Amino acid sequence: MNYEYLELTELRTLLDQKKVSSVELTSYFLARIKKLNPQLNAYLTVCEDHALAQAKAADTRLNQLTNQLTNQLTPPLLGIPYAAKDLFCTKGIRTTASSKILDQYVPTHDATVIEKLNAQGSVLLGKTNLDEFAHGSSTETSAYGPSHNPWDVSRMPGGSSGGSSAAVAAGIAPFALATETGGSIRQPSSLCGISGWKPTYGRVSRHGVISMASSLDSIGTMAYSVSDLALTAEILSGKDWGHDSTTGTAPVEAYAKNLNADLKGVKVGIPAEYFIDGMDPDVKARVMEGIKELEKRGATLVEVHLPNTKYGALVYAIICPSEISSNLARYDGIRFPESSKNANNLLEVYTKTRGEGFGLEAQRRILTGTYVLSHGYYDAYYKKAQRVRGLIINEFAEVFKTVDVLCCPSVPTVAETLGAAAGNPLFGYIADQLNIPSSLAGLPALSIPCGFVVPKDSPSATNYSLPTTHSSPMPVGLQIIGPQWGEQKIFNVGYAYQQTTDWHRKHPVLG
Repeated sequence: MNYEYLELTELRTLLDQKKVSSVELTSYFLARIKKLNPQLNAYLTVCEDHALAQAKAADTRLNQLTNQLTNQLTPPLLGIPYAAKDLFCTKGIRTTASSKILDQYVPTHDATVIEKLNAQGSVLLGKTNLDEFAHGSSTETSAYGPSHNPWDVSRMPGGSSGGSSAAVAAGIAPFALATETGGSIRQPSSLCGISGWKPTYGRVSRHGVISMASSLDSIGTMAYSVSDLALTAEILSGKDWGHDSTTGTAPVEAYAKNLNADLKGVKVGIPAEYFIDGMDPDVKARVMEGIKELEKRGATLVEVHLPNTKYGALVYAIICPSEISSNLARYDGIRFPESSKNANNLLEVYTKTRGEGFGLEAQRRILTGTYVLSHGYYDAYYKKAQRVRGLIINEFAEVFKTVDVLCCPSVPTVAETLGAAAGNPLFGYIADQLNIPSSLAGLPALSIPCGFVVPKDSPSATNYSLPTTHSSPMPVGLQIIGPQWGEQKIFNVGYAYQQTTDWHRKHPVLG
């Protein structure tokens, strides 16, 4: 039996009915990783021994639950494998952030979300590739080379969570942990044709996750369906009293149990500003078809306006590098990582360790952020950007007084060829411009598949079973944005869409 592309509830049923053991399931995915990862570069570290040990423990636990008369429920993710972006600290397992400066870093603790999955009895298959320190939108800034899009390996999978999105899309992980600061879950989910959830800021603990920009970072998941995302959200969400003071106290709903496909009475806002100049017209057409499908299911479409959207990428380009400059200051060669062997004095320890360890994009963002925060420029740039961020937050809050969710494209185009980001420091801001405003506002959002488009730089093609040719049709994502703590709202709308469409069940054919 083939286990790739089965949803989490389907895997749960197979495990509970003893039709497959966790060890067998884990071995199956490890074999697929060994076969496919050389062409995808989705995983940086494969935890084969660790994964099989966890799977064996999961089988023992599952047998105990089955054989004993107990009211204890089987944890939903017990025995189910997953992948984690290589920003998540994993005790005893190398965690690099795709940077040479952390090439040999082995954490002594687990991130809170890893602890929660360990408590479930989930099985960690490995750590996935990303743009270095999550600085990018293509995985091309990774010190270990880019990941490749499973639909067409000549194209990028998006980023920064490109390794996670490629792993899920290729069927070498049933679901994956990912992070988003300004589009790093939604954008690669869209480009790889999978479902991705970016939570409300503070919905999921950031403890043990290597920081990019602390006021923007969010922890979410990628999977095949909204049902899967809702299930993982229940498990990962909640206040982290001991480690992350920014986590909110809003109650965690039973997101999966409460999924509701009835959209009667639901108002869906269509923000005109998100259908930008330069957008691929075919992408726009697929997204509008998806929105019309929601209307068929009973939703009311309402045109809304978010005029400050145009400032989102500009604000992000100031605030994000500023926080990066502060967060990356800790990598000084004193506390960690190992000092440069070419340093002759303390100043050289700092400069040479960072110069040798950080890639060009990380260096660019550190310099930009340090400049913005320097004396004489703080008020002119950083402080003003924070004020505009406040305007964006207030604008969203006003719109959500009249609608339940917003729907728009996840990305203006389909996946571009690898190399498109080279030499263009603005590539990420352009690629993520439809995600950045809601990230600045800390809002929850989804990207779900809504069709395919033949790239404009490819010959005409109509066969969805041509994943590794230059003429492959590429996935398009529909973005659903909700109000603060509005996870259930976006899950319901996405779930309703996936009840009558099958775009999320289309997968690449890989050799």
